[in-house]
Amino acid sequence: MTTQTSDERVRSVSSLSRLLARPELGAMAGTLLVLVFFAVTAGGSGLFSAKGIVNFLEVSAQLGILAAPVALLMIAGEFDLSVGSMIGFAGIVIAIPTVVWGWPIELSLLLSFIVCGFFGYLNGLIVVKTGLPSFIVTLGSLFMLRGLTLGIMRGVTGRTQASGIHEYSKDAWITPLFSGQIFQTPIAWLAELGIIGKRADGLPMISGIPMSIIWWIALTLVCTWLLTRTRFGNWIFASGGDQNAARNLGVPVARTKITLFVFTALAACLFAAIQVLVTGSADTLRGNLKEFEAIIAVVIGGTLLTGGYGSAIGAMFGALIFGVVQMGIFYTGIDTDWFKLFMGAMMVTAVLFNSYVRNRAMRSR
Repeated sequence: MTTQTSDERVRSVSSLSRLLARPELGAMAGTLLVLVFFAVTAGGSGLFSAKGIVNFLEVSAQLGILAAPVALLMIAGEFDLSVGSMIGFAGIVIAIPTVVWGWPIELSLLLSFIVCGFFGYLNGLIVVKTGLPSFIVTLGSLFMLRGLTLGIMRGVTGRTQASGIHEYSKDAWITPLFSGQIFQTPIAWLAELGIIGKRADGLPMISGIPMSIIWWIALTLVCTWLLTRTRFGNWIFASGGDQNAARNLGVPVARTKITLFVFTALAACLFAAIQVLVTGSADTLRGNLKEFEAIIAVVIGGTLLTGGYGSAIGAMFGALIFGVVQMGIFYTGIDTDWFKLFMGAMMVTAVLFNSYVRNRAMRSR
């Protein structure tokens, strides 16, 4: 008679423990709480109409485009405080060749992505070669890029803004990829059915879904796939968890981190390209404080400041909370001066909640 004994090395984990171990749990709960709050306080204000939903999704998308790559970098144990300044810099790199020198918009966009990618590479290279904290290196880049943006713009144009880009980009094939809309036909059909409201002239309240939202969703899916389905994702977690142990196991820590710095720089350039082509202008002050907003969204999304733990999906929910709160305050008529207070409190609360949940999950293993 054979008796079956359990292997003490194999331990079952409850569904609750697995749920608590998910980094995006707090952000999902926070998103639900925020939606319920504004459903009660602003339910009749139009916030949850088709137009209101697109409005807060568009605000969320602008931050979410930055938050997904920033989440990967923070999981790898690094920060990039230069992404906000990179937005302003990328904007003038697009605008000056187009408006002043008459370049095709496609060429200006290509130049901007190349230059921003190069600066991201420099940030990563300095961090991994010198061992300096990325906080310090990219803080220096923040000021250098902002000064470079202002100096070049005033030196070339004599102003801090460049407008008229629509005249150069309106007929370009690439423009709809950044400033266009999709799903116009289904939305018109839904308006005819009465599901989506119509304006006084009979047209739908929204004409389509802005491309910024599509970019946001696509980037989040790509980053999630990289983290959960690829060897590169394992390298990211290993680099942020214990980089010395990761090196001993053959993980290319330096290459991984440099790649992620380039990725965040390219995301900032994408953000700038969308802004420039939607508004038809560039401004040296664009992107101000966006680096901190992106970090807030990522932290609310469950990523640890110490690295090694987090998710792009969580960053997506963090950005969604940001958009809902910003537009919700506007729709309810609350003084918008309170917005930053709320976001700061949300960040502190998220850090405390994530620390509690992670400790609870570790004890239950």
